[in-house]
Amino acid sequence: MSVDLVIFDCDGVLIDSEVISARMLVAELAPYGVAINLDYVAQHFLGRSYPVVLAQIRAEFGITLPEGFEADYRARLIAAFHDELRIIPGVRDVLNRLRRPYCLATSSSPDRLAQSLRIVGLSDAFAGRITTASEVARGKPAPDLFLLAASRQGVVPGRCLVIEDSHAGIVAAQAAGMAVWHFTGGSHLAGLDPPVEAKAPPDRRFASFTDFFHLAPQLERSPE
Repeated sequence: MSVDLVIFDCDGVLIDSEVISARMLVAELAPYGVAINLDYVAQHFLGRSYPVVLAQIRAEFGITLPEGFEADYRARLIAAFHDELRIIPGVRDVLNRLRRPYCLATSSSPDRLAQSLRIVGLSDAFAGRITTASEVARGKPAPDLFLLAASRQGVVPGRCLVIEDSHAGIVAAQAAGMAVWHFTGGSHLAGLDPPVEAKAPPDRRFASFTDFFHLAPQLERSPE
């Protein structure tokens, strides 16, 4: 596998945020008669932007959430992040040892992303390397997000490797013509097995970043 750029998803890959987001979304929706659980969130919302999630809630449950719901939810979520958010173990070591350029492409909003990276201490690592779904017309599972990220780094899609935790992200990477690894080590996937109904399986699956360079030793920088 020839790789000139590694593209990381953020939530559930770099930071262990998905379980916090899912738990809070379940709790915030309950007073409006929307009864879902963590498994439902993993199956239907993982990897999707917040506007897409709200659109599905409106369509499936026949309700329109009040104005201000999103702002209140985001504020409470960031407060929870300050208390609970952690970097995925091994991520920082992989970033330090990569011999190829890397960047970040995420469905998260720019403000939430900036605060999340600041909380876990990854802001400097991704300065100037970020693309969000707010910058493209179509989010995941469309390929637009990953194609824009690769274009900004000057790398053709066929020489990109995407690290993703979601079905939508895997489909998006494959639609972009990129290799994709499925990271399954986030706490939101513990005990769950969300289906990956892509046209083809991901190129690799791994549950720990300590295995990253075992899977692709050519991506590791030689010791100085």
